[in-house]
Amino acid sequence: MRSSQISFASNYKVTRMRVGEAIDLIKVVSSPIGFLVFILATVIAIADNASALVTQEQGSNVLQQTPAGNLSRFAQQESKPLKPPLRLISQDQKSAFDGNRSFDYLRDICKIGPRPSASKGMVKQMKYIQAHFESIGGQFLRQEFIAKSPYTGKNVKLHNLLIRWHPERTRRILICCHHDTRPFADADKRNPRAKFIGANDGGSGVALLCELGHHMESLDGVFGVDFIFFDGEEFVIQRPRDQMFLGSIFFAEQYSKGIPEWRYECAVLVDMVADKDLQIPLEGNSLHFARGLTEEIWDVAREIGVKEFVPEEFKFIRDDHLPLNEIAKIPTCDIIDFNFPNPTAGNIYWHTREDKLENCSAESLGKVGAVVLAWLQKKQEAEK
Repeated sequence: MRSSQISFASNYKVTRMRVGEAIDLIKVVSSPIGFLVFILATVIAIADNASALVTQEQGSNVLQQTPAGNLSRFAQQESKPLKPPLRLISQDQKSAFDGNRSFDYLRDICKIGPRPSASKGMVKQMKYIQAHFESIGGQFLRQEFIAKSPYTGKNVKLHNLLIRWHPERTRRILICCHHDTRPFADADKRNPRAKFIGANDGGSGVALLCELGHHMESLDGVFGVDFIFFDGEEFVIQRPRDQMFLGSIFFAEQYSKGIPEWRYECAVLVDMVADKDLQIPLEGNSLHFARGLTEEIWDVAREIGVKEFVPEEFKFIRDDHLPLNEIAKIPTCDIIDFNFPNPTAGNIYWHTREDKLENCSAESLGKVGAVVLAWLQKKQEAEK
């Protein structure tokens, strides 16, 4: 409890005793006992007088004159922090990225179940995302667009979700993920029409941004930061018939049509970042379109000791960063571990029922989040 929350009374009346008054009340006798009584009364009177003088002079700040025993009691009260609501308030927004709290968000998201575009699960997740970011000070915006359902061929409404931090800043950085999941576990050899939770592919990016949001209000510098959750990244039942990256394409097209007062100087996409055996090499398209940005992020990972950011070039991956690079002309890097569960086994959990919470890791989320946060902080410091 902070001292500002404690009210101390200071308007009580203290009667001042003049030196000598107590002595006049004592009858002096000549016996040794009488003499001792006389000495004792004198000492008490002087002590009381001194205490009264101090209390009167310092009456407006009583805490300074609190007896030692009471001071220790108040100190104990002040050092005991109030418990914040679960996972909603960061006591120290400048503290390290919390992988465990990020994993808690991932657990919440997985409890919703499958979250393909235009589904009930997606609606629940959007409400969850909005409630979370509004509770920690983010400005929540929704970008609606129309897409053709691969189920029925009819038009349905999809939604990109935008969270803005420090919207008054005209120089901005974009942090991205997709928040939809594959409609079915179409790579599952036993049941390609099974329900698909998408803990890593879909959920991990959302969970990472939910935790990263706790650190944005206190991020000082010239850059404002926006989070974008793309819908329709894999609103796909049959490939190549069904188009991917619907949300990022729409966002990039809308951005490129106008010239707002603010501009995105760069962007970072996170996807499949909760793998227990985390290995993130340099993705080919990221090096092609945004080499400087990509190498900058891997340098930060090396500086803070996150060895899972492997400085070796990997294959070219098609992901939401392509529309941002090609259409919006925003230099964008993709942070992705495309070997789920590991490089030896390959990407055998991808789009299968094995993409579940049990195969994800709080430690991995913590490492990726730490790199992104450290990079953002370094980016701000460099421009001061």
